Amino acid sequence: MTEKTRTSYGYGAQGEIDVPETSNISFGSRLRFYFDNSMSKAGYFILYSFILLAILSVINTAFSMWIQGTPLSNPSEPTDFTNNVFARMFGILGDVPADTWADRLSSLLGWVASTAVDAIIIGFAATAILGVVENLKAGKSAVINTNHTLILGWSNRIFPILSELAVANANIRRASVVIFANVDRVAMEDEIRSRAGNLGKLKIVTRKGDPTNPSDLTRVNLGAAKSVIILDADDSGDATVVSTVLAVKATINNPKISIVAEVDDAETAQALTSATNGQVQTVRSHDIIARVTAQASRQPGLATVILDLLDFAGDEIYFSSIPALEGKTYGDALLSFNEASVIGLLDDKGASHLNPKISQKIGKGWKIIAIATDDDRVTYTGVDKAKAPTVVQKAAAKPKPEHLLIIGWSSMGRSVLTELAQFLPKGSTVHIVATPKYVDPAELASLKFGGVAVSYSATSGDMAELVKAASAKHYDEVIVLGYRNAISESEADAQTMLTMLQMNALFDDTTNKVRPTRLVAEILDSRKAELARVAAVDDLVISDNLAALLVAQIAENPTLSPVFADLFDADGASVNMRAVEAYAPLKKSVAFSQLVAAGVAKGESVIGYRIAAESRSSAAQGVLLNPSKNDEFVPQAGDALIVVGNL
Repeated sequence: MTEKTRTSYGYGAQGEIDVPETSNISFGSRLRFYFDNSMSKAGYFILYSFILLAILSVINTAFSMWIQGTPLSNPSEPTDFTNNVFARMFGILGDVPADTWADRLSSLLGWVASTAVDAIIIGFAATAILGVVENLKAGKSAVINTNHTLILGWSNRIFPILSELAVANANIRRASVVIFANVDRVAMEDEIRSRAGNLGKLKIVTRKGDPTNPSDLTRVNLGAAKSVIILDADDSGDATVVSTVLAVKATINNPKISIVAEVDDAETAQALTSATNGQVQTVRSHDIIARVTAQASRQPGLATVILDLLDFAGDEIYFSSIPALEGKTYGDALLSFNEASVIGLLDDKGASHLNPKISQKIGKGWKIIAIATDDDRVTYTGVDKAKAPTVVQKAAAKPKPEHLLIIGWSSMGRSVLTELAQFLPKGSTVHIVATPKYVDPAELASLKFGGVAVSYSATSGDMAELVKAASAKHYDEVIVLGYRNAISESEADAQTMLTMLQMNALFDDTTNKVRPTRLVAEILDSRKAELARVAAVDDLVISDNLAALLVAQIAENPTLSPVFADLFDADGASVNMRAVEAYAPLKKSVAFSQLVAAGVAKGESVIGYRIAAESRSSAAQGVLLNPSKNDEFVPQAGDALIVVGNL
């Protein structure tokens, strides 16, 4: 075997490289070089065209005369071949050949002049047509759609919004969405085709313009829209959203049009709602994503329940007037619908009350708020007399300190920890592992969340460093966050999925001391959800879906806004998972109506259950929302009830 030299690895450490020997340049290479250079000049191109025309005419004439048996030269008429060549050449040019050279030259000059004039006219016409086409591509024409959903602005959340609007309007014949953003129209349509998937009958109209400019907004038929969605571009903040709201209000004065705006700041949200007398409904996407991420990390399967409530497929939230319930209590209403799960009341003034007191009387003109597969399933079936199962109540065990490992970081991390800290027992710890090039270490060094001790260590993402961090102690939970503020969305999700694969490899490796634990991850792009599930994550929070679904729901039904506001408010009622053994004995068949009755006894609204045995591969499995009251199942250790109540 020959010895491998350093030249096998490149020449970076060897100084100057050897100068390659020059070789003689062939005539063909020189000809090609000069020809390529000359082709960039218009004059040479015309000359080459005439030379090519002459050569083709000569070949054509010679071939034709040979086929016909005509001699190429005739002593009595020596110019026969020449005349034929010029006849064919001028025939190609579209002119009648002349007899004399003077006439031929005159015909050639006439052809050149007429061609130049034609070229000028065609050039002007082509330029004008191209200008019209470019204007059409740019989306400068006015919109004539009516009763459309108008989306102002552009962000990654627009794609799941479109998908949900397509489902919501599947039975509407001429449903349409108009998108108006300061983005190239061709780029918008290309991205919609590649990212939104099949939108069915929903018609998408795109226009380019400035949503903050009232004169631009006149092109989108704003007054005829049924609702307006104002998206918060992640890099521009609330200032653009506020300007867009003001531009909309300056363009039309129609209080019947629902306006849904994404904002980050709570004070800005309150100011917009107050200044528009409630016409503008605000969605604080950042807080909702953080809250669901925090709750999902504590309650397996909760993210799946939230997504089911927010999307237009499966079960949805409906309002229904039930005169038979007037004078009865909220507790009675919970047991009065066989195929719907009641979660609250809407009073005669339009105020919503999620999970009010069980003794709350239902007044005249009040409506019940219920979860059902369709509005016609919210049918009053009489107050069920089901009784709660007898359960031996055990003394509550003293909560043990919990230890969390967070891999990755962004502004979302602070919000998630703020939510989590209020539920973590005394003595709990949080250790953050992040890559310094994506995160400012100074930001992580000063984190404090009440009595929760927070520590930080840097990592390059190397497997050995993750092993060291994960084996430092037994963690009750591992949360993987995307570096959403430092790199692109796709890069952040790729980094998250790589980390998930590495963590699962650690859990499966019996040679290390890392004990398997629950793994929760945040994915920014919903298209990557299936890839993330392949990485065997226990619970997945799909960020753009959460915000987009909420925006789409409120745009289609503004009445839902206070319901979701209450549901996602830290101080209001919320969706929770409760251990089933606190409501029914284990290993004994129980009807769902009995579980609802057990919830009534505890002042909670039971809306479903989660079977642990069916969720071993993924926390998204085994969740059954709004089952029939007649359904029965046998509770096992680890199963949970899904309830709406206080934390």
